[in-house]
Amino acid sequence: MIRLPAAALGCGLLMAAAALGGCAGDNNPPAGLPSFYQSLASADAKLDANAAAAMISGYRTNNGLGPVVIDPELMRLAAEQARAMAARDKLDHDAWRPFAERIRQSHFDASVAVENIGAGYHTLAEAFSGWRDSPPHRANMLNRAVTKMGIAAAYAPQSKYKVFWSLILASPDEPHQG
Repeated sequence: MIRLPAAALGCGLLMAAAALGGCAGDNNPPAGLPSFYQSLASADAKLDANAAAAMISGYRTNNGLGPVVIDPELMRLAAEQARAMAARDKLDHDAWRPFAERIRQSHFDASVAVENIGAGYHTLAEAFSGWRDSPPHRANMLNRAVTKMGIAAAYAPQSKYKVFWSLILASPDEPHQG
């Protein structure tokens, strides 16, 4: 174990604080920042769907449930919903079309489907925390039947919210064997 004199430790802390303070005005995230902490409030930002699936699956596992995996059709549906809300600057399950209709008309034959939407969360971590702390959204993420997911964020520079979110969790309808 190495012991530093209190003065050296204090100096080191001051230098670290000064270095961080110099970055405070910089909108670019520090290198190595986990993707779930990166701001999506810019036109070139990209949502890390794999990080979202890992985060939601980990939460489900911690609550005794199975993981969810990304489904391309649910990703498409979530992207359309997020873009529709961003274009209308309105947080609304029906911004594009009613959720049940969107699922029914998609290429995903669902036995169960639920949707979380959100606005104003700039990072995946913020959106996840908001949903986790909301009883109906938490219930959707912890739905025992779901096994697939799609997630999207859409940037709306004109909006006070800046970022609109859609998370769709579903379970495919299993073909009946007879």
